[in-house]
Amino acid sequence: MAGFFSRVFEQYRAQVLALGLHITGNHDDAEDAAQETFAAIHRGLPRFRGEARISTWVYRIAVHAALRVKGRRRPTLPVDPETPDARGADAMMARVEAGQVVAALQRLPGELRVVLSLFAIEGLSHRRIADVLGVAEGTVWARLHGARKRLAAELTGPK
Repeated sequence: MAGFFSRVFEQYRAQVLALGLHITGNHDDAEDAAQETFAAIHRGLPRFRGEARISTWVYRIAVHAALRVKGRRRPTLPVDPETPDARGADAMMARVEAGQVVAALQRLPGELRVVLSLFAIEGLSHRRIADVLGVAEGTVWARLHGARKRLAAELTGPK
């Protein structure tokens, strides 16, 4: 079982951290959520029956852990996005725009931010997101539509 856990950890560590960062908006909280995620996976592996894909199970645990951690914390400044390829004035503009997107994402309600992160950042299909969140696929479509509209409004509305 320890070898299997090690493989799961190595395969999903970066994705769990990235998802936690997008949900919580804070590096420390993302680390806390990742620790909670892998502790829950380690405890739950003996009971994992393979009824869902291992990735779906991992994402489900990671989403819930990140939401729990975010719920325990006070609001913080948004994540400072990195733009390593940009140079000079373009770099400054890219950082400002990326910062605005990150800040707008953080202002979205949790359920919209989660579904948008799973779809746009993690690249999961609507069906997989539905499995991860335990909701109907139509609910995922509706939340994605709402998330896109709210994000657009956040980015174009008054500051």
